[in-house]
Amino acid sequence: MSVKKNTRDAILETAGRLFFTQGYHATGLNQIVKESEAPKGSLYYYFQGGKEELALECIQRIGSDVASMFWDKLNDYENAAEGLPVLMTELAEEMEKKDFENFMPFSFWAAVETSCVSTPLRQACTDVFHSWQKVLADKLESDGVERENAEALGMMLITMMEGTLIVATTTKDVSPLLTAAKYVPDLIKQHSRR
Repeated sequence: MSVKKNTRDAILETAGRLFFTQGYHATGLNQIVKESEAPKGSLYYYFQGGKEELALECIQRIGSDVASMFWDKLNDYENAAEGLPVLMTELAEEMEKKDFENFMPFSFWAAVETSCVSTPLRQACTDVFHSWQKVLADKLESDGVERENAEALGMMLITMMEGTLIVATTTKDVSPLLTAAKYVPDLIKQHSRR
């Protein structure tokens, strides 16, 4: 039983890495099978829906992992105005450390590339963005931002981070991300009741 679980996990981890680093369209099922060292036929055994089903699960998994990372990082700090810039700065440092290799923002590989492929993939991406928005909105509300403003500000912060990640990746320059991180505290404080 554990052999099947390991094979399935290996396929998922490999597919997630390949989708994230080279994109949905550039990743083939044969490459996933080969790099995961999964037995031939195991991909369709675990993912009868093929590439779309596999991408769907990868999107959900990455979305959940990033939401947890947001929550953990934000809870390490007194408020979002302190925690979010640290998260963004650490992300910039990671990008530079990896020399921008094998890095593709979620909004590019998943949302842009897969949203036109199928409605289920588009909906999964929408759900991911909403889950990230909720994490930020919950933290912002606990920091004293009214709920309606917290939700709007949460979505704006997500789009700002994703946008600066795309620009940073394209230009191989983290300054857009670091500049955004610098403005985050003032932006949040403008909406706080405290």
